[in-house]
Amino acid sequence: MTQPKQVIFLMGPTASGKTDLAIALRQYLPLDLISVDSALVYKGLDIGSAKPSAQEQAQAPHQLIDICDPAEPYNAGQFVKDAERAIGASHAQGRVPLLVGGTMLYFKALLDGLADMPSSEPALRAQVEQEAAEKGWPAMHAELAAIDPATAAELHPNHSQRISRALEVYRSCGKTMSQLRAEQQASQGAPFVERFNVTQLAVGPHQRRVLHERIALRFEKMLAAGFIDEVRGLMTRKDLHKDLPAIRAVGYRQVWEHLEGQYDYPTMVEKGVAASRQLAKRQLTWLRNWPNLKWVYTDDSAGKALFHQEIVNEALNCLGVATI
Repeated sequence: MTQPKQVIFLMGPTASGKTDLAIALRQYLPLDLISVDSALVYKGLDIGSAKPSAQEQAQAPHQLIDICDPAEPYNAGQFVKDAERAIGASHAQGRVPLLVGGTMLYFKALLDGLADMPSSEPALRAQVEQEAAEKGWPAMHAELAAIDPATAAELHPNHSQRISRALEVYRSCGKTMSQLRAEQQASQGAPFVERFNVTQLAVGPHQRRVLHERIALRFEKMLAAGFIDEVRGLMTRKDLHKDLPAIRAVGYRQVWEHLEGQYDYPTMVEKGVAASRQLAKRQLTWLRNWPNLKWVYTDDSAGKALFHQEIVNEALNCLGVATI
């Protein structure tokens, strides 16, 4: 039998240094970088999404970046199809695909498969959001847990977008997301982990405090780089509004609402940093229970580079490659 071809996952919370490490590893291995990020797919969402710069992309091209207009919602099902194509193209060139990002749902969808879900129904979504406005999202999460405990266990009680979608799916067709996924898996071929030799890495600091420092520092740098002007430019488009998935991305909604006059600049900064910390918390919750995961720790202070040679060597060790 032929040996399964290799695929590398590089995951981690926001501001953990995933992009830096991926670019560094590419200097030593024949890697093709494939982005796994639900914000980076959108054109024009550059500063607030921490999209790799033009210089970084020239040095280390990333696939699945800038493939979608922000007015067009992009979902996990589309990602799986796009990622499978990119992986196949990389292998056809005799290279190794490295999937790097922090959208854990996308990684999980690739590993476990994703069922074809009912199309979104605005009336049902509005109904769920109205109930959430009255009861709160933790109460809606509890309702989901009673209906679909497996899906609820993957979601933070305040992860409004995904709780809403899971309840909408159930109310639309009478089946839970877990049930639909199980039915899909039963009808599909070999799972991803049987078709490929998958090495899964996660990068991040041991200490939550260090991660919080990095998140705050990065948000400050985004604002200094023109984040507010970027969002102001998006607001001039008549086809964009703050309920679109692109504009609901962490940071973008907070700046958008600040520009609408809902709160002042200091409050916007506070809310943007808090939303980023909540995202990191959700990502770490996913990773805490992630099977077959090897950690690369980056515990240097927030004022230093997010990676250095020792960290690169640690990652190479995890990949079974001799250190530099």
